[in-house]
Amino acid sequence: MTTTPTPTAPKSAAPPPRSVLRDPAFLRLWAGTTASGLATWALPFVLGLAVLHRDLGAAGLGLVLAARTVGFLVAVAVGGVLADRHSRRAVVLWSALAAAVAAPLLAAGLGRSLVLMTAAAALAGAGQGACRPAFQALTAETVDPEHRQQANAAMTMAVRSSTLAGPTLTALLAAFLDVGTLLLGIGLLWLVAALLPGRGSATPAAAEEPAAEPVRRAGFRTEFLDGIREARRHPWFLAGLGALVAVIALGYSATSVALPLISRDRYDTEWVLAAAMTAYTVGALAGALVIARWRPRSQGWAAFAGLAAYGFAPLSLMLPVHPLVVVAAYAVAGIGIELFNVPWFTATQREVAPDKLARVSSLDFLVSYGLAPVGLALIAPAIAFLGVTTVLAVCAAACFLVPAAAALVPTARHFGRTPPATTG
Repeated sequence: MTTTPTPTAPKSAAPPPRSVLRDPAFLRLWAGTTASGLATWALPFVLGLAVLHRDLGAAGLGLVLAARTVGFLVAVAVGGVLADRHSRRAVVLWSALAAAVAAPLLAAGLGRSLVLMTAAAALAGAGQGACRPAFQALTAETVDPEHRQQANAAMTMAVRSSTLAGPTLTALLAAFLDVGTLLLGIGLLWLVAALLPGRGSATPAAAEEPAAEPVRRAGFRTEFLDGIREARRHPWFLAGLGALVAVIALGYSATSVALPLISRDRYDTEWVLAAAMTAYTVGALAGALVIARWRPRSQGWAAFAGLAAYGFAPLSLMLPVHPLVVVAAYAVAGIGIELFNVPWFTATQREVAPDKLARVSSLDFLVSYGLAPVGLALIAPAIAFLGVTTVLAVCAAACFLVPAAAALVPTARHFGRTPPATTG
């Protein structure tokens, strides 16, 4: 019989929350990600305090931070493969626990063993690197597609807020606690990052296959290259990586080196340095607030325009302008960087095959984190040889022109082959 309607069937499932901020699963993930971000930021600052207290020399600080960077770069690639092979939640757990274990080891080596501190820093970097792509993929599993842009905006706001409030908080704690205790506090933050997030509601496609017959897995190298092949399927993603290379390795590196010099030599005050960096962070917070709600028709073009706005930072430094112009330029650059970052993360979660998402995300982090030290190492000699104005001019031009060229790549207009569905 077909005369018996079932009008109440669609009501059996609860409607999705109106805001991702009301979703307990996301809030747990957000808190864990925030804890990991705060711990990641705090470690170099606390180690800097160790230098001030003469528990660590300047050369030792450089060695420890270099070991941390190497650990991160190696582990971010490994973590991407592991997070696609296994539970993303498990990868977050074990990588964050590794970083948590590294903290007391750093404290134990402080003032006693530089070898132990270097090994512990490499372990901390490895934990940080392995969890980055896993957190990115776990966000896609935890949050419904229509809420991911808001979720990514909330994630980046937490990171920027930690950057803004962190120095004051750490300085206050340092007045009452020694460096070893602060390092143990970093370990507690990593424990929060390890234990607080829950499982995602979805699983990678590879994990959903029936396990009736054991399938022999490909090797690590093969699976990593498979992630690269997946990235190559998306021209907009490759174009975005190219634009990030220009902005990070040239623009960001140039301003990191030039801003302190110009603040000292042109304006004869440290105020410009502090105000510009604060304005950048505040601008990034404002950009995240805007993009949490704004859905531009051509989100890729809007994102690349935001990324290109970083060019105003080196441009302001090469011109003899009032210091408030420099501060305003950094605020614009901060707004623009989040107008790029949030749609970029959201599009990656939407367009990339779910079982390869962590590996593709790891490529993003490798570029973002890996090229910054290279750029910093090359910019200083370039300034000494060519002059600060010439270097800043070249870097500003690259920041404006490379994202503009990337926007012309097929599929770049919408960060996908078709425009994403717009909601609210």
